[in-house]
Amino acid sequence: MTDRPTGPVPPAAHDPWQALRRHTAARIGLGRVGASMPTAELLRFGLAHAQARDAVHSALDVDALAAALQAQGFGTLQVASMAPDRECYLLRPDLGRSLHPDSRMLLEQAPRADIALVIADGLSAQAASRHALPVATLLRDAMGGWPAPLVIARQGRVALGDDIGAALGARVAIVMLGERPGLSSPDSLGIYLTWNPQRGRMDSERNCISNVRPEGLGYAAIAAAPAERRGAEGREPGIEGDRGRLTADMATCAACRAGACILHMDISPAGAALPAGCRASAPGSRCWRARPGPSRSSSSPAAPCTRVGWPGRSGHGRHC
Repeated sequence: MTDRPTGPVPPAAHDPWQALRRHTAARIGLGRVGASMPTAELLRFGLAHAQARDAVHSALDVDALAAALQAQGFGTLQVASMAPDRECYLLRPDLGRSLHPDSRMLLEQAPRADIALVIADGLSAQAASRHALPVATLLRDAMGGWPAPLVIARQGRVALGDDIGAALGARVAIVMLGERPGLSSPDSLGIYLTWNPQRGRMDSERNCISNVRPEGLGYAAIAAAPAERRGAEGREPGIEGDRGRLTADMATCAACRAGACILHMDISPAGAALPAGCRASAPGSRCWRARPGPSRSSSSPAAPCTRVGWPGRSGHGRHC
């Protein structure tokens, strides 16, 4: 029989989790009291969960946001999706992707815009109200001005930018909206760039910048990205405008030369010139991105994908 200590167990001299917790908002090293979580951590979890729920259900104060934008010299247009209220917006995602006919008429009568900049509530109105204005201001400075009015959308999802961009005759749509809240980030902003916006665009045809907030990706770095991609070489933003850079990247990609590259096959636009040896153009590859045939918006069935690591996958989508 072994002897057990009868007194209190002394605390550990050094807890390595404390140093790690200073570098992340993730819930690590929470500790325990017997078989349970400490009360303080349980209360913090409940608060974070309540903040996430509030972010999803709260409405965007469109008038206040428009006034703040106008005070910074922006013109604004207010539009709405087909979702009449927040509850319907959450229950019917499809309605949040379609522009209301009255809003479509308003945009069609507005001045034409080369770039449609859209601010929508998304799944966190807090994110749009807190972060959209600073990003828009820095983006205007990086682009050397912003003559077109900003579009503020009620009950909008990412694809609503396709309808808005098409109605304005824009070459690119930039949609800033609140992302789905996490338990450490109820106000995270997402920015989606779509080249040649039109109804029916797929998510794989967009570029996304996520987690825009002071605790995540800073404003200044994010606002500079579209301007850099529209820089000295004359490339337009979006996947279609990056074909030259993409092909150059693939030409120097060792995995492409070995015939086993998945990354570049994933993001290469349909019809892009692929270097010899890249798996997307290798004999026997039947990925729809690399072969001639129906456009990406086609509903015709695709042949089974023979990509390495994705056996048996078929149909259109982000990967195949």
